[in-house]
Amino acid sequence: MAPSSNTLHDVVSPLALSSPSLTSPLRLRQPKKLLSGGRSFTSLSAVKTASESSTESRLKRTTAFTEWAKENDIKYAGIQVSSGDQNSGLGLYATQSLTPNDIVIQVPTKFTLAVESPTDFNTVMEKELFASNPKAYRNSPWWAALSIQLNYFDKVNPINERAGGVSMKPWMESLPRVYDTPIHWPESSLEELQYRPMMEAVALQKRLWRQQYDELASASADFASKLSYDDFVWGCETARSRAFSGAYSGSAFNPIPYATVAVLVAVYLGLGIGTIEQAANGAALVVCGSILKDFVLPKLLKVQRYVICPLIDMANHVGVGASGNVAFEYFSDGFSLSALEPGVSQGSEMFIQYGPRNNDQLLQYYGFVEDDNAHDVYILPPIREWDIGSLEEACGRKVGPGRLEKLDRAGLLGRVTNLDSSPTNTEAANDIGGVVLTRASGIDPAVIQALRALMSSDDEWEESGEAIGNFAVEVSSENERAARTAVRKAMEMELESKATTMEEDKNLLNLYQAKGGVDAEEALSVKFRLEKKKLLQEAIGNMY
Repeated sequence: MAPSSNTLHDVVSPLALSSPSLTSPLRLRQPKKLLSGGRSFTSLSAVKTASESSTESRLKRTTAFTEWAKENDIKYAGIQVSSGDQNSGLGLYATQSLTPNDIVIQVPTKFTLAVESPTDFNTVMEKELFASNPKAYRNSPWWAALSIQLNYFDKVNPINERAGGVSMKPWMESLPRVYDTPIHWPESSLEELQYRPMMEAVALQKRLWRQQYDELASASADFASKLSYDDFVWGCETARSRAFSGAYSGSAFNPIPYATVAVLVAVYLGLGIGTIEQAANGAALVVCGSILKDFVLPKLLKVQRYVICPLIDMANHVGVGASGNVAFEYFSDGFSLSALEPGVSQGSEMFIQYGPRNNDQLLQYYGFVEDDNAHDVYILPPIREWDIGSLEEACGRKVGPGRLEKLDRAGLLGRVTNLDSSPTNTEAANDIGGVVLTRASGIDPAVIQALRALMSSDDEWEESGEAIGNFAVEVSSENERAARTAVRKAMEMELESKATTMEEDKNLLNLYQAKGGVDAEEALSVKFRLEKKKLLQEAIGNMY
């Protein structure tokens, strides 16, 4: 879970998850009765967090928010907002034993903030902030569009007309106001991560967010006069850390077309206008059209929906063993949070999974690092930057002529670093084609293939027809040993290049935890680099 009192996350367990984000999909289902027991949010005055002053302020705001939820038919039962200990943030805790499928929160869709990418835009935002140039707003990425919505209700006008004129102020005020994520860290703190891909990812994030704000501000004087760059960044961070996403984007169940068809069929048959077969065909067309609109077309058009849902966004993340699931309730037009197998015991926290997030993503957008993260990755430098001489010495083989050139043409050496050609996709943390190592599956098979070719003997190279593709499988036990030795040596050199050892990091982290009062970025940077080194060490052991 997030140790910060800001309790941030991406519920990325979406509707039809296929992805980066995610794991169990946000299912469509028929409504189920809310867990009995009524609304059970207790007073938040007893919640503990790491910072007493900031905690007191947020508790007052959160209390007003739960009252707002109660008044607006956001239903909840069997859980409360609380804190596990004085060093943890807010989360959702069971006030009674929860069995699988127990629904603990139900939120009507009208109270959520949402955008659909790439086609959706909010007409109110457009009219109020971008009347002079709506195209700039319509072309915004999803996180920028949600930032605009958040800032509109937070700083421009809290009234949500779609929700019947309800003020969104209590919800907006309950949101974290400050995020301790790497985008705010000084360069010296980023260097303490001892991990180049994260530094590059944060630099890209800063550049793109600034560029996006400048484009919007230059397109609309109204937007620029009402929202500062800091406001925009707050909205982007809130969106990135609290939105969940999914491929489904159809509307909720609407009974009116079906009722209308039933009436028309009755009239059609009653007046003898046609046969029952003709009436059935007409009714079938309406049903098929509804299914096509709500389920088929969104998937064919690859429309992605991003939603921030009040109350549900208080749930914290766990990489493996989530105890809660977010779902869209098609027939009741809302979102729900329910218990998963094997249930949640009284007093325990209900976790959801934001998706198979590695520690790079968790730190960059959510501000925390997960111990022994099952989804963690390590991005080594691309093969073109490896010390070939050291690999040759470790393997007892020389790299023959033609190998590097063939690998380069096949794109297996990675790209030359060029900041000017950096992507505009903030998810692209490996733009230079670094070697990817995952805890789940180890080294990228394409890298082993490349090293088989690179370290091949002249006979092996000739027998392969000098074709990289013929090294996709083991060619000989000696060649396989050389390839695995090469990648092991590269990982050992990467580990040895770090400014601190694992033992030093462990001691420093223990000191920080015992001392208390240490800046979050100091402890997070040590924890992050320690987790990366653990992953490297595991991978090295697996190469023997």
